[in-house]
Amino acid sequence: MQVQEGKGWRLAHQAARQPFCVLIAGEGWAGELQLAEAQALISGARRLHQQREALSAVLMPEESLCLEIELDLAPGSLWLELDGGPRGWSLRFVLTPADGSRALEGAWPAPAATPLMAALEQQAPSLAAGSLQG
Repeated sequence: MQVQEGKGWRLAHQAARQPFCVLIAGEGWAGELQLAEAQALISGARRLHQQREALSAVLMPEESLCLEIELDLAPGSLWLELDGGPRGWSLRFVLTPADGSRALEGAWPAPAATPLMAALEQQAPSLAAGSLQG
């Protein structure tokens, strides 16, 4: 199992552990994701972060923004929110799977969201390929 962690966040993955091969955690909470859910989390967080970067140049230091995205997981959905301004941002998500499956909600406040995003980006190529290092 490969584990990356910092103050207020943790990301771990193990290919042999199916169907829940990715562990994500924040301060006081943790949950496991299937590969498709982890891929959706990375994709959605990346899109929100790119939008934030594009808009942050026009924000005043005291201004903030709130960006949301909902992704279809068929079955279920993943909702993400990036909230903050030029000095820092938080990331929140709600996983709503099909009926009868587990659900998960979590958040990473500033400053934990920034290094978590870097860790997700680092793992994106192996997750996109459909396999995890382990």
